[in-house]
Amino acid sequence: MFKKILLAVAVALPMGAAAQKFGVVDVATVFQNMPEAAEMQKEIQETSKQFESEFQKLQEEVNKLYTEYQTIQNDPNVSETIKESRVQTIQEKMQKVDQFRNTASQELNRISEQKSAPIQAKINDAIKAVGAEGGYTFIFPNEPGLILYTGNDVTDLTKAVQDKIASSTPAAK
Repeated sequence: MFKKILLAVAVALPMGAAAQKFGVVDVATVFQNMPEAAEMQKEIQETSKQFESEFQKLQEEVNKLYTEYQTIQNDPNVSETIKESRVQTIQEKMQKVDQFRNTASQELNRISEQKSAPIQAKINDAIKAVGAEGGYTFIFPNEPGLILYTGNDVTDLTKAVQDKIASSTPAAK
């Protein structure tokens, strides 16, 4: 009896494995080819340029303060208190520049995350739809280092996902 059950499992196991379909998607390619991603990149670049402009202004202020300090640094007629005050002013301004740089970087990251979330959701929805329509058991991201081996029976679904997104975009209808 036990041998019959074992034989039935051994025969059924390859059939179940053969019925499974696996796919991969190059999510980065899909993301990069979406119009929303280009819009996101443009907005991030514009915001970055604004931050760079402001950073340049702050840096110029620090340079001006430093140049002024250099003119009085070796002047014996200027008191040490004034010199120390100027050094402290320069240090405070440099801290503000560093703080601005950190805040700007965090803001750019926040914008990127905020803008990429709906794009990523759209990609995930398309992957799920392609997987359901094609009867796939698993769809994996096709990223170097993530998948160590891909056999011949794994389907690259990148184009199918791109087509699904294109067909669901109002401008494409």
